[in-house]
Amino acid sequence: MAAVQRITVLGATGSIGLNTLDVVRRHPARFQIFALTAQRRRDELLTLCLEFKPRFAVMSDAADAQWLAEQLQQARLSTEVLSGEAGLCAVAAHDEVDTVMAAIVGAAGLPAAFAAAQAGKRVLLANKEALVMAGAIFMETVKQAGATLLPIDSEHNAIFQCLPVELQRRDNVPQAHHGISRLILTASGGPFRTLPLAELAHVTPEQACAHPNWSMGQKISVDSATMMNKGLEVIEAHWLFDFPPEQIDVLIHPQSVVHSMVEYCDGSVLAQMGQPDMRTPIANALAWPERIDAGVARLDLPQLASLTFETPDLQRFPCLQLACDVLHAGPAAAVVLNAANEICVAAFLARQIGFLKIAETIARVLDQIPQRALATLDDVLELDQQTRAVTRQRLGLNT
Repeated sequence: MAAVQRITVLGATGSIGLNTLDVVRRHPARFQIFALTAQRRRDELLTLCLEFKPRFAVMSDAADAQWLAEQLQQARLSTEVLSGEAGLCAVAAHDEVDTVMAAIVGAAGLPAAFAAAQAGKRVLLANKEALVMAGAIFMETVKQAGATLLPIDSEHNAIFQCLPVELQRRDNVPQAHHGISRLILTASGGPFRTLPLAELAHVTPEQACAHPNWSMGQKISVDSATMMNKGLEVIEAHWLFDFPPEQIDVLIHPQSVVHSMVEYCDGSVLAQMGQPDMRTPIANALAWPERIDAGVARLDLPQLASLTFETPDLQRFPCLQLACDVLHAGPAAAVVLNAANEICVAAFLARQIGFLKIAETIARVLDQIPQRALATLDDVLELDQQTRAVTRQRLGLNT
């Protein structure tokens, strides 16, 4: 690692981006912000640029980028402002960048995450869609380019921490030599874990976004309420750790203290525990293989009344079953699942459909769009766009 890591934060104004910057702020001698990006929050990005003075800033929209450039010029900052997907890919793959935090939510973050991997960067992956939509292609890109891939999702980072160091470093040592029998992803169960099933049809976006333990963006909060988020994480774990679906389990753990576990053939189960605070996995990945202070409160074990675990109710959480089924159906089905879910969640947040309509629509779209081979990223993105159009049509939304 360089004496000072130069970091691009893709999605700097989101929850993961802001937590990343909080960790960076605590270690000014160790980390330097090279580029910051945002989709729409230009005022927030301006504030961050004034503090961190990055070499580049990127906005999705050209007009927002022009506004930001004018504001930075008035502030006499030399930050260069870019826009669009080309700008995102440029700051992800720039020769002077060491580390890329890939934290853009949804399929929109896929091209820039690929650009970072292709450039051989140290990629801190918070954008699970890169692996859900294009797992085989992305992992092969990482391997061929010599990139370092570190998981940021708390569950996958927990599994990573519980793996033998040879598997962390991807030293091509067969997993069988380490005696791992299964990976166990934990889930809080979200805000509707105990809600009577009859009431699910009437829940509101506000209720779905009121997560009991984590502070997250709206989309991921709804995914947690449906447990689609956990289903996507099962797919992600399959590609990240090269484990078959049969060796990846999900347990509901309402306290969100045990973030995930690795079970070994001798009966040992290693668990990573901590506060439900994303700064822990972020700091772990930023400093790996070292450890640094993340600003997270210590876990007070005597104060924990209990740690409980239960099997997910698939009647309550049909999205989890859909995602697990997709792993057996093939890579194209995962693209369809993800794209249909993004459209349905957006429609639910806009009060255009009810909560139960999310899983119902995804299932119908999966049946409607046939499987196909996906050889390139362009193939993935084409199927993604087709699925979005089909989903909008099925929901009666403007295309």
